[in-house]
Amino acid sequence: MPNPTVVGFSGNFTRPSKTRGFVEHVVRDIAARNNLSASTYDIEDVGASLGSARWARDLDQQGRDVLDKVVNADVLVVGSPTYKGSYTGLFKHFFDLFDPTALRGKPVLLLATGGGERHALIVEHQLRPLFGFFEALALPTAVYATDKDFADGVLVSEAIRKRAAQA
Repeated sequence: MPNPTVVGFSGNFTRPSKTRGFVEHVVRDIAARNNLSASTYDIEDVGASLGSARWARDLDQQGRDVLDKVVNADVLVVGSPTYKGSYTGLFKHFFDLFDPTALRGKPVLLLATGGGERHALIVEHQLRPLFGFFEALALPTAVYATDKDFADGVLVSEAIRKRAAQA
């Protein structure tokens, strides 16, 4: 039987990315503490076919592979940078392609990054309702990190690291 998996998905579309680094850090930590296989993906991994896809079947093989990894994960860690008080459009579009039952019962840790504290409620007002629609088990504690929690794109805040580990 294969190892259970934790999969991260980040809504960033540029690299390097603080958000992807944050998601990767949390995924690695969860995997190490629970003996899970781990992988992390972002919008760029889905590929160019995402922008024109109206259905999951419209994705090219690369995009379908990422979607399948997310759907088949035992645990998900999802994060998005904050733009205008919400997740990125391509992040939402990716999840719009999922069957409404695809994430039912799946544990999901919600993460977000933003330039400042004023966007901290993105996890409660944007991400939690999205994953509630899918009937995923969004964990009660979500984690939001700001620019000051990173140095050279790397998560350095011990408080954020602890909060993510406790989630």
